[in-house]
Order: sequence, then structure tokens, then C-alpha cells
Amino acid sequence: MAAATSPVAEPGGKLVPGRWFDGLSSQAKPVLVGLQPTPKGPSLALHPLSQPGATPTVFTWGEVGWPEAWSERRPQQRVVVDLRDHGSLEIDAVAQWHAALAAAGGRPSLAGRMQTRWPVLLGVTAVAIVGLTLFYRYGTPWAATELTRFVPVSWEASVASNVLTQMDKGTLKPSKLSKERQAQLQARFDTLVQQVPTGLQRYPGYRPTYTLSFRSGMGANAFALPGGTVVMTDGLAKAAEKQGLDDDALIGVLAHEIGHVAQRHTTRMIVQQGVLQMGMGLALGDVSGIVATGASVLTGLAYSRNHEREADCFAIALMGHAKLPTAPMGKLLLAIAKDEDGEEKAEKKKTATAAKEGASAPAETTAPRKDSEALGPVWSLLSSHPDTVERAKELEQGHALHCPKPA
Repeated sequence: MAAATSPVAEPGGKLVPGRWFDGLSSQAKPVLVGLQPTPKGPSLALHPLSQPGATPTVFTWGEVGWPEAWSERRPQQRVVVDLRDHGSLEIDAVAQWHAALAAAGGRPSLAGRMQTRWPVLLGVTAVAIVGLTLFYRYGTPWAATELTRFVPVSWEASVASNVLTQMDKGTLKPSKLSKERQAQLQARFDTLVQQVPTGLQRYPGYRPTYTLSFRSGMGANAFALPGGTVVMTDGLAKAAEKQGLDDDALIGVLAHEIGHVAQRHTTRMIVQQGVLQMGMGLALGDVSGIVATGASVLTGLAYSRNHEREADCFAIALMGHAKLPTAPMGKLLLAIAKDEDGEEKAEKKKTATAAKEGASAPAETTAPRKDSEALGPVWSLLSSHPDTVERAKELEQGHALHCPKPA
């Protein structure tokens, strides 16, 4: 917007001497600068000294690039005012300028006060830290939960198909369970799916197609993929058989995995990472990439436990609705956890012994990655959490304090 050139009344405040570089000439024009209050902020009027009585050139608040805030402890030697397309203005009478600006209603912005006052800077920093913490802890999960409503089931199914295809090329192998055994478990799974009450659905209208797939190639495990795919390993069936547990233990595990699907945990986590990165980007600008990446990892570690507990509550409610016990499921989880803990301790002892002997383990005896690591972003009942024993006991009892009471 071009500067206006119209007669104005003599400013009520004092005129401040200055030099105007209008961008049209290399010579500075001596002027007297007047500041007057307006509803949107002070206006600036330049009175040319070379033409006494001439109409001043007036700039509105929005047409001026106002200089940074002034600190009395560190006074500026010169004030430079950006007049955009009309050059710049230099003022040596710094104190007079700031006095006139204050009298005309000019107030430093928050950014300006942060530059000149430590208490303001520290206060804003503290508020920002608290705000980011709350956003990370509560804002991102809430936003992800709400935004997940708009993610189509077809997208989830596509993701699940791609993930399972990749896993089949690496970690997973075809199941060695007999067709009859698979059919038995499939029938019970289908019956369980049909018994999911509407009240357990977090997202009304969400109707994924639940499918049960059998695989081998890893230890005792089960995991859910978005869109309804549930995978159970041969090792899980063998672990239940080893403990003398009937199929109710396996059905309880499958109820837990159905809970992950129904609660859309994987999709919520994917959306949550996007929300977090976008929020950190808006808040931190150019450094957000590094921070957001680290925060994404922390988010995955912090909230997976909440999701596991949600799935536990879902399983307890579903098994209760189907009049099935959860105790076998808890016993199975506890037995597997103890086996994994024993294997981990044995591996650590083996590594420590090899280190003392000064020899490295041969390549062929190097321990492979744990199944949970190989799975990547896959939700599993048997994910390693510090509270596995506590969860197993709750499942054995058929209730947990954090679960909502049945209606």
C-alpha cells in the first residue's frame, strides 16, 4: 500500500529529527518525524525540512517495519525504521524517538519484550515447555483418536496386506498346524467376532473384516494388523499345549488382538506420529525434524502400554460377554513371559562369559533379533512391558482397576 500524502494536523507530541533515505536518491533528506496515535497503532509522519510548510508524508501502522524493542540498559546508538517501498528512516535521538513512540501508544510486542527482559523470556519459555508437554501427553493422543474416525477401512486393509507380505518374505513362514487344527481355531475365532457387543466399539460404524491367519517362523506370539487381520503363530498354540491349557487361553489372546483392531491402535499411532510431527514443526520451525523424530520414538514407547491395557480391558469384557474365562489367557501370558525372561538371562550370561574369555561369539551362534523387534510396528499381546506380570494376574482374575465397570 503506497504512503498517503495528505495534510495532517501538527502532532501533539514532539517532533524528532531524522534522515529519510527514500530509495530514489542517494542523498538523505532531513526530516522531522511525528508520531500520532490511531486505533490500529501509531502513524508516522515525515515533515521535510527542505520544504517548510510542505504536506508531510504519512505512513500508517501497517506500512512501517517498526524497529526492535529498546532496552534502557543497552541503549541503541541509532534507530532504523523500515519504510518498505519508500526506503528507510534513521534517527539519532534514540531516547526521544522511544518517548514519542510510547506517547503515541506504541507498545513492544511479546517478541520484543522477550529480547529485552529476562523474566519475560523465562516466563514464555516455561509456558512453552508446559504447553508442549501437555500437547505431547494429552493433545496428540486425543487428536489422533478423533482424526482416526476419518481413516477409511480400505486404507487400513491395504497397509495390513503390504505389511504381511513383507513379513512373509522375511520373519514369517507357513503354518505347520494341521488343517483340522486351524479349522478348529478358525471356527472359535469367527464365533468370538460375532459376539463382540456394540458397546465395546470405540468408533460407531467401524466394521472391519476380521480374518485369522496362521504362521510359523517365530516364537509364541500373536499380533494384530489394522483393518481386521489377526496373526497367530504355531509357537503360541504349542505354548498353550505345553502348559496344559485348553483353547480358551488362545481365544483370550485372540480377544486381546481383536481389541487392538476394534480400538484401531495401529492407525491411531500412525496418525499420532503425524500430528506430533506437524505440531512440533509449527512450534519449532527448522529444528522440528530432529525433535519430532525423537519425540515420535518416545511417543511409541509411552503409549503402547496404554494400548495394551485397553486391549486387555476389551478382552476381559468380550470374554465375559461370551461367558468364557480369562484365567487361561493370563496363565499363558505369564508362562511365556517367564520363558522369555529366562532366555534373555541365559543369553546375557552367555555373552558375559564370552567377554570374560576374550572371544567373540561365532557368526552362526549370534542371537537373532527378538520376535518383537522383528515385528516392527505390529501390536502384540506379548510385547515386552515391565508390568507383564501385573497384567497377567489381572487377566487371571478377570478384572482390572483401570478397566471401566461393565454396565
